[in-house]
Amino acid sequence: MPAVVWGVLAVVVIVALVLALGASRLRSLSHRVGSFPCHARAAGNPRVAFTLGIAHYAVGRIDWYRCWSLSPRAARTWLRDRLEVTGRVPLDQADQAGQYLVRCRYDDIDFELSMSAAAYAGLASWLEAAPPGRRDLVL
Repeated sequence: MPAVVWGVLAVVVIVALVLALGASRLRSLSHRVGSFPCHARAAGNPRVAFTLGIAHYAVGRIDWYRCWSLSPRAARTWLRDRLEVTGRVPLDQADQAGQYLVRCRYDDIDFELSMSAAAYAGLASWLEAAPPGRRDLVL
């Protein structure tokens, strides 16, 4: 076979491998116990789209992973004792029914999360279950 065919075949195999790795990572993240879909963006500009992600409860922290990434590491990690929910608003658009816009603060950095009502209830419960002295975390 000519070298061009081998080159095209190599590119196809590499693309298929990257897609398979990405799908495997996404599946393993979404099927972990304590994981939920959670999209994030910086606060203050509602025109900026949310970055799709999956959040995962860990001991004393929430790890947030981007959906479209091959990195095995969390893109963001929020410790429970430094994470604060400052507000929530139900999203009323037809394609986002049952979703909440949750405003958060972590170390004086404001950001917004989009999640389902059930995921918000879990987040609020997780924050309220913090050790004594940290009952101011949920609005």
